[in-house]
Amino acid sequence: MTFGMKILAMAAVVLPIVSGAGGAQAAYPDRPVKLVVPFAAGGSTDIIARLIGAKMSEILGQQVVIENRGGAGGNLGSDAVAKAEPDGYTILMGTVATHAINPALFKKMPYDPVKDFAPVSWLVTVPNVLVVHPSVKAQNLKELIALLKASPGTFNYASSGNGTPLHLSGELFKSMAGVEVTHVPYRGAGPALNDVTAGQVPIMFDNLPSSIGHIKGGTLRGIAVTTAERSPAIDLPTMAEAGLPGYETYTWNALFAPAGTPKEAIDKLNEAGNKAVADPTVQKRLNELSAQVVGSTPEKLAEHVKAELAKWGPVVRDSGATVD
Repeated sequence: MTFGMKILAMAAVVLPIVSGAGGAQAAYPDRPVKLVVPFAAGGSTDIIARLIGAKMSEILGQQVVIENRGGAGGNLGSDAVAKAEPDGYTILMGTVATHAINPALFKKMPYDPVKDFAPVSWLVTVPNVLVVHPSVKAQNLKELIALLKASPGTFNYASSGNGTPLHLSGELFKSMAGVEVTHVPYRGAGPALNDVTAGQVPIMFDNLPSSIGHIKGGTLRGIAVTTAERSPAIDLPTMAEAGLPGYETYTWNALFAPAGTPKEAIDKLNEAGNKAVADPTVQKRLNELSAQVVGSTPEKLAEHVKAELAKWGPVVRDSGATVD
């Protein structure tokens, strides 16, 4: 073999190796992951997202960056994720509002909660709580209902926005208790909670995690939790026990990616999310916030969303709540 032929033979071996190395893709994730919270900072979803996101950062080896994009009851942030590049680097902290209640409340939805998302993991369920400013002259639910009936239309209640579970909780309360209270929507639970603790608005249905500190600190008076069972995190009766049999609302948090996201990314995110909520330190903090850990497969979350859509549609219609 001549010298020239040897060079050609060596090149034939080296070129595929170089080509293969140049064409290899880095393992997911190789850069920060953006986790969109479709509500303002300070609310329950934001608190839970930051807690779980910080642990996911450790597990994934890449920073999980929280981005708050509030508005339209969670629709703005959710729509942004639905239309994002399906590469696993933009994901959503979805809720019962974004994936079950809003489709029944809004006449026009910018996204389809089933077709436009790839389910990742159902992380936690969260109770809601009815709170009032300490200046309200009612110590319990029966006294509050009597006060509202004695002064119809003179009291306001705050919520995290039109079409949110907190808005729906208020509308269901009005319907079942037969009271007139004016709804004041905010761009997220955080801003709403600020005005309630300041006494600007006297009543609010809030997620328990963001209100529990205020209740224990005395800046808010807790009236009742909205779940069928009491929360171990705080000594409050349920709405049913306190005087409204059959009343029940709650929220949940789950991870979603845009439809078409590669299975490799979904699997990595699912593993990271489930490991995060199973971490003892994270779990302890979630329990303190009254959030009940779930953790699931993508398939279980998909089934959950379909069941929630079927459940909340009639509730929304019966309550008479509508948006736009």
